[in-house]
Amino acid sequence: MRIFVTGATGFIGSAVVKELLNSGHQVVGLARSDASAKLLTDVGAKVHLGSLEDLESLKSGASDSDGVIHTGFIHDFTKFKESCEIDRKAVEALGSVLIGSNRPLIVTSGTGLITTDQIATENNISSPNSTNPRVATEESANLLLAKGVNVSLLRLPPSVHGDGDKGFVPILINIAREKGVSAYIGEGNNLWPAVHLLDASHLFKLVLEKSKAGATFHGVAEEGVTFREIAEIIGKHLDIPVVSKTHEEAMKHFTWFTHFAGINCPSSSQITQDKLGWIPKQIKLIPDIDRDSYFKV
Repeated sequence: MRIFVTGATGFIGSAVVKELLNSGHQVVGLARSDASAKLLTDVGAKVHLGSLEDLESLKSGASDSDGVIHTGFIHDFTKFKESCEIDRKAVEALGSVLIGSNRPLIVTSGTGLITTDQIATENNISSPNSTNPRVATEESANLLLAKGVNVSLLRLPPSVHGDGDKGFVPILINIAREKGVSAYIGEGNNLWPAVHLLDASHLFKLVLEKSKAGATFHGVAEEGVTFREIAEIIGKHLDIPVVSKTHEEAMKHFTWFTHFAGINCPSSSQITQDKLGWIPKQIKLIPDIDRDSYFKV
């Protein structure tokens, strides 16, 4: 299959590209610069120039493919709502040229969207009244499904970890390094599910090859790791105190990251594993981040 991948040179997307190529698929990756284009050609992928905000480039890339994997996202969390609205329009554009074709569109979302008193499963639906602006992505996908697009959702947890991680754990490390303490909120018992990058990239391939329209999958290897455990590992490696913050104190300490630091979204992937035969095999979050490589400046 000829697969169009957005976010193809990002942390997750680049691993997905390699997984697809190693499985015999052709890959066309979205690139917005010569440097990104070279990264793609170096691994054997083809290049489609454009960006998430260039909707015509997204449409042309998707229309000339046998399927689309959308991992792209503008990771400026200081402008999170704006980034989510850009993502909404990007998903709409990708799907608009796939209506009625049965060509798969896999849209990346997050388990943090699900609010429940229990462990979230693939059967939980994100609320349209959610205060999390990331719900825009799933709303867009659901509208496409109603129009006849073969769209699936793949929700990823707050931590997708592994070599080259540029996500939430490195952000926490940088905050702790800057503030001189590694903090958690309250008792620090809020739970972050997690998955290793290589397990996640393999799941994208399985969803591409096996999913049916309207399916939702969870790329979760660990249902929940306490935030305090993460803070303690960071404190150990930076040799700084590990402290509890009240919510008010956390607002000053974490600033824009406070929402993510306090998120509690234990999630299961049992349905995903049963449907697709996906078995996470890589190292777990705590032993993975308990390595000096996570703390190199």
